[in-house]
Amino acid sequence: MSDTKHADPRLARISSSIRAIPDFPKKGIMFRDVTTLLLDHQAFKDSIDIFVERYQGWKIDVVAGIEARGFIFGPPIALGIGAKFVPMRKPKKLPGPVISQEYTLEYGTDRIEMHVGAVEKGERVLIIDDLIATGGTLGAAIKLVEQVGGEIVECACVIELSDLKGRDKLGDKPLYALVDYEGDTILYSM
Repeated sequence: MSDTKHADPRLARISSSIRAIPDFPKKGIMFRDVTTLLLDHQAFKDSIDIFVERYQGWKIDVVAGIEARGFIFGPPIALGIGAKFVPMRKPKKLPGPVISQEYTLEYGTDRIEMHVGAVEKGERVLIIDDLIATGGTLGAAIKLVEQVGGEIVECACVIELSDLKGRDKLGDKPLYALVDYEGDTILYSM
């Protein structure tokens, strides 16, 4: 991450379009809401363009999007770089045979699933979600892809909440985020 002096000028528009909602979903949490970014046509286009510019030429076979907002950002990125899109969903949402991976939440566990055969051994995979906080969901997505022999090229998010140290749960897998909130300070990617 870098400071605003060196950042892509599109990132200022992206970050300013992300709404902060204090005490949601519970007291003490500052929720970063990307739905307002989706209302700003230019900010949404800029975010997709930055990802596509980054990943063109990386020979990515699969863009795997995590439910639900990874479904918003993933398909246009996949189309832009010529990759297939694979949805990673909550339990019992995908028809047919699936593989699954459990992960820990603050109060319990959850699970994500992917169709059997959606990612094949040796395919190069970009995992996309809107936000990384504690890293549990992205960590589970990595395990799911590795379970079938896919190669994680990178994980990507619009927002990183670096105070929550989610990056630590990704092991040696690289993470690229457009906007990083470290407390109330906004940092930008290069």
